[in-house]
Amino acid sequence: MIHLVYLSLGSNVGDREAQLRDALARLGALGRVAALSSLYETEPVEFTDQPWFLNCAVALETSHTPQQLLAAILDLEGKIGRQRVQKKGPRVIDIDILLFDDLLFDDAIVHDESIDSNGLTIPHPAMHQRRFVLEPLAEIAPELLHPIFKKTIRELRDALPPGQIVRKPKT
Repeated sequence: MIHLVYLSLGSNVGDREAQLRDALARLGALGRVAALSSLYETEPVEFTDQPWFLNCAVALETSHTPQQLLAAILDLEGKIGRQRVQKKGPRVIDIDILLFDDLLFDDAIVHDESIDSNGLTIPHPAMHQRRFVLEPLAEIAPELLHPIFKKTIRELRDALPPGQIVRKPKT
């Protein structure tokens, strides 16, 4: 069975664009990249004393279950050089699963339209508060409906308060 999964990718250490491109190439081993947003330069949130990020959103068609995909993504991040030293701190690569089209799995606790299982929560619990997630995602899936809030990605983005600078990098 093929699932459509939405991911958020970010990098703020080293050659950010090269690391995102590396991650995207490696995601090809996990499925087919069906859509890719532009790159966006974003200011860090929560822990702000760090370099700005490059972020993008990806729609991935995959046969993996959420837990299989999470394990593969963690392995991929490690191969690119991610070290989990400081929570919310600088990172070579960060890949988050935002939304997964089929949320009913035997090993999960299902809450309405969400999944919470072994450290994986779908939809991503903070995505609706993060402009650096919603701006790229709105580029590739503006009418995608958030399964809990019952609002489109565009509506969630447009409802954010001012702040969280997200811009396309200067070329």
